[in-house]
Amino acid sequence: MQQKIDAITSEVLEKITPTKANRTKMEALAKNLEHKVALACKEFGVKAVVRLEGSVAKDTWLNKEPDVDVFMRMPTTIPRKDLGEISLKIAKKATAGSEQIERFAEHPYLEAFVDDTRVNIVPCYDAKPGEGLSATDRTPFHTDYINKHLDKNIRGEVRLLKKFMKGINVYGAEIKVGGFSGYLCELLVLHYGSFAAVLQAFAQHTPRRVIDTEHYYEGRERELELLFSEPLVIIDPVDKARNVASAVQPQKLHTFVGATQAFLKTPSDEFFYPPKTKSLTAKKLKASLDNRGSAMVFLTFDGVKAVPDVLWGQLYRTRRSLRKLLELSDFKVLRDEVWSAEDETSTVFIFELEQRCLPLAKRHFGPPLEREKECADFLAKYVGNGNVIAGPYLEDGRWIVEVKRKFTDSVELLKTKVSSGGRDVGVAELVAKNLREDFRVMVNSEVVEVYLNYDDFAEFLTDFLLGKPFWLHENCNCSERKQN
Repeated sequence: MQQKIDAITSEVLEKITPTKANRTKMEALAKNLEHKVALACKEFGVKAVVRLEGSVAKDTWLNKEPDVDVFMRMPTTIPRKDLGEISLKIAKKATAGSEQIERFAEHPYLEAFVDDTRVNIVPCYDAKPGEGLSATDRTPFHTDYINKHLDKNIRGEVRLLKKFMKGINVYGAEIKVGGFSGYLCELLVLHYGSFAAVLQAFAQHTPRRVIDTEHYYEGRERELELLFSEPLVIIDPVDKARNVASAVQPQKLHTFVGATQAFLKTPSDEFFYPPKTKSLTAKKLKASLDNRGSAMVFLTFDGVKAVPDVLWGQLYRTRRSLRKLLELSDFKVLRDEVWSAEDETSTVFIFELEQRCLPLAKRHFGPPLEREKECADFLAKYVGNGNVIAGPYLEDGRWIVEVKRKFTDSVELLKTKVSSGGRDVGVAELVAKNLREDFRVMVNSEVVEVYLNYDDFAEFLTDFLLGKPFWLHENCNCSERKQN
């Protein structure tokens, strides 16, 4: 088995290691961009330290997937409220003539396409370690730490880990993914020593894993537990108050664990190069939806116009709120998900329910007889209540009534609650704005129209209906089979 794993990783590493030509190209591009940004800084009268950061600077980038991140370390005298505006002017000047897209993480930055290569020009403050004024202030120190401590001979191991994580869709710390960052991958390889060692460690799943490379909390484990409650804690070597893995959602961590177990059991290059989903035909989709035995409820509306992190924060918050709404109304939610078009033209919330409609009657349990005051209040509320079908009556020493449900149809419930935006049930602000304008609620095969209009959604829904990760095979006896 080990020979097979070695053969696969050796072949993959050869493909993902940057060629000499690509290295030369990226080095020239980065150097030229640094020069232009530095000139633009001078032109705007800003004394900034301009330097290449990210995976290209650390030599952990994947062939044909460079992260060219040029950082401007700005004076701390620039007010935080002005940092974004000033840096965008500089970045646009430095990349004039290229396609430019304003992005926003903690503060605005510019994404541009220079010589067919995506580059990011990002501002940060020229602050001392541990005294940062924004999250990006740590980045230069991350670069320095990795370049100092990560042996050049094992940087290919980082590439393997990144490619593996990309293949199983757990790579990326942005809100949409909620996965592992590139820096986190580098720290894991630094700690365990190799790609294989990282997989072997995570395959032995534990409820909580803590890595403190610099031993900041040695002898202070109780303090560490109080500061960091996440299941995966990787103390930032350059900032002991930060968990590098804080963005990793439990579902992504479990997916990684399950995939590592599967790979070690049945190694395959598919983990690095996943097969493309073959969307169901409209006929097969209709048959699958109408015959699966559950109710697939879709809430669709025009896409929210916002930068990705804001967009997905709003979508995930809304999904949680709508699921809670359904569950509080006694609908059993089997699974839920959200999809949004990249061009912001459409968004779809998916809720798979055990059943679309519920019986009109439901039992409502009152207090036990020994709680006399509560019993009196219960009887005062329900005796003669027009919503009561039967009762109050006694059963097993407590009062019970059978009442009419306010909503028996999940579709009616969603339509009613989101028609005015749904803010009172927890719908996020930007989503609520779009819902007030227009939306549709569809069940099962009624979604075919949307399915045929968006290829990405077709693939997404096909995967959702299957409900099984591509890497889970019949001969894989993995102890953890949680999926994304």
